[in-house]
Amino acid sequence: MPLTESIEPLDAWVGRTESHDDFIAAYPVSAFAATLDHAAAQPFVPPLWHWLYFLPAAALADVGPDGHPRRGGFLPPVMLPRRMWAGGRLTFDARLEVGHAATRTSTIEKIEEKAGHTGKLVFVTVSHRIAQAGRVVIDEQQDIVYRDPPSPGEAGKAPERAPGGEAWRRTIEPDPVLLFRYSALTFNGHRIHYDHPYVTREEGYPDLVVHGPLIATLLADLLQRERPQAVLRRFEFRAVRPTFANRPFTVCGKPSDDGNTVELWAKDHDGYLTMRASALVA
Repeated sequence: MPLTESIEPLDAWVGRTESHDDFIAAYPVSAFAATLDHAAAQPFVPPLWHWLYFLPAAALADVGPDGHPRRGGFLPPVMLPRRMWAGGRLTFDARLEVGHAATRTSTIEKIEEKAGHTGKLVFVTVSHRIAQAGRVVIDEQQDIVYRDPPSPGEAGKAPERAPGGEAWRRTIEPDPVLLFRYSALTFNGHRIHYDHPYVTREEGYPDLVVHGPLIATLLADLLQRERPQAVLRRFEFRAVRPTFANRPFTVCGKPSDDGNTVELWAKDHDGYLTMRASALVA
């Protein structure tokens, strides 16, 4: 199907809004703290851990062959097979408190079609505003990309070497248990993260794919480990290249001279850049 034919009806999704309430229970924070080897949970949800809440629960009959909910509903029915979280921008106005209710209001902000080196691309930008006790605490924009799979024998984009000069670094061993726990905590049924036969035979990847949001969370977690008193005000990230299980990757950070901004990035076992991020702290 030509891209113009598949994208034109999607204009009706721009401006679509939905709202969800959730109780910010302690268990997801405790379970994720254990997964990341933190000593104890906190009375507040650490940065980016809000992705453990407001989780859609599609009926199993409404799940597609990739493990995602079938196209349509709130997100537009883009007819391209691969779906990934490409990046995002977040502003933290206050801390999300454990033990209290919160509301997330989501809006489809933009739908764009592009042509990439591997074929068709559709980018969907979704905003989320999380409010608690009558005030917005997190303002977020997510970029979701839909794309065709690469053709057999097609040359991919040349990888980019990661920068050097990091002041902080931490090596992560992304085994299937880590990926399974994160999928479970985020109710993410996408089979590329846990189904090895599917991801290698159907999607053409060499191994299980590490969740992009997990890598972003580990970058923010590196900042919190190195600057535990810092308060994160803004965080931006962009996925550059897939990261695969059973191969160590490294999260790195380099604060500015004044310490208010931090450049963050992740690199794979071959030293190639997989994610780039920046943080503003107070």
